[in-house]
Amino acid sequence: MALIKNYDALASSDERRVVLDLIEAGLEAIQPDKVMGENFLLTDDILKIQGKDIDLTKFENVYLLGFGKGSAKISGLIENVLGDKMTAGYVIDVVAEQFKKIEFTLGTHPLPSQQNIDFTKKVMDKFKTLDEKDLVLIVTCGGGSVLLEAPHTLALDKMIKVNKALLHSGATISEMNAVRKHLDSVKGGGLAKILFPACVYNLLFSDVPGNDLSVISSGPTVKDKTTEADALSILSKYNIKEELSLEIANFIESPKDDKYFENIHNVLILSNETALGAMKSKAEELGLSAKIVTDCFESDANDAGQKLIDMCEPGSILLVGGETSLKVTGGGDGGRNQQLVLAVLDKLDDNTIIASFDSDGWDNSEACGAIGDKLTMEHAKAKNLDLKKYLVENNSFAFFMDVGDAILTGRLPSNVSDLMIVSKL
Repeated sequence: MALIKNYDALASSDERRVVLDLIEAGLEAIQPDKVMGENFLLTDDILKIQGKDIDLTKFENVYLLGFGKGSAKISGLIENVLGDKMTAGYVIDVVAEQFKKIEFTLGTHPLPSQQNIDFTKKVMDKFKTLDEKDLVLIVTCGGGSVLLEAPHTLALDKMIKVNKALLHSGATISEMNAVRKHLDSVKGGGLAKILFPACVYNLLFSDVPGNDLSVISSGPTVKDKTTEADALSILSKYNIKEELSLEIANFIESPKDDKYFENIHNVLILSNETALGAMKSKAEELGLSAKIVTDCFESDANDAGQKLIDMCEPGSILLVGGETSLKVTGGGDGGRNQQLVLAVLDKLDDNTIIASFDSDGWDNSEACGAIGDKLTMEHAKAKNLDLKKYLVENNSFAFFMDVGDAILTGRLPSNVSDLMIVSKL
């Protein structure tokens, strides 16, 4: 069954069908059942994580901690594999799952909430007395920066204000998380300090361009290279320092002592390379030429579409992974993927199709992204839609729903950043 719910409606040409088939292949390749079936196996008392053997008889307790978008589905698969060997588990996600032993919390994203803070405090309290005979398995997914939230001094309303300002500033994910690390007690290696000296295996599902482990969910188990001064500099760079009125007392320096990271094993389980590889293979299966240009593309969403089109050669398909940034000035609905496609629509020639989508099925709206070509423009003209108005208002979701070219999957339990396709067949 297709992951794209409106596949048939979108597949109004052979060329579009090719792009949609590539999207399907990419999404299918990163779904948790397939990924965990290949990377998380238990035989008797030996747990194998991505080829690494862990003897569970060496530990008195095995705990599970999951946070981020998609972590619930993955944690459920882990619970099924471990069975009675798991002592307890704690998971927070934006989509609920049914568990046998794991305690689940329904959290919020993209802004923090009291649920997120309460969950994190509970975890910190439960895990503060662990020792070397405890094994902690962590599932870290995109969105974990907000879902695993332990403000150093700021009240919730101020944390929400900070996150809103960062999301609307145009800052990259690395820059946003550098700020978050220094306002929070679990980010930037803070969780590693809390779990010390337990043995920790952190299974990371990257939504970050370039897969910098210290950036994924703000690196709670990774030694941080950034400082409080870096955080302040980023706030100044995007002219939001004065707006937020933060004080030095609100910031915290991330743990720098190597000892807290000696028993930490950070394992990159999944990234957008898996999705890109699957899309390339699908294109080749169809007898088409496809090229993966980069897995760490970054650009302003309003400029990204033209850059991608310029990189694609006639008669071929361009595949890119990464994450654009978007300075939000309007009050409309839609995210950076739909904005990317909308911004370049009136510059497409008759043979070019562009699609951009968020791998977790949610582009700041019910659409995961959009597909655009000459048919999109024809529908927009027939409805007398003003592209510039929708762009300025950041109302791309309404535009693509109106022309029928929003890509709808519903929320998906895997998140490896954004994926982009340009076809010039």
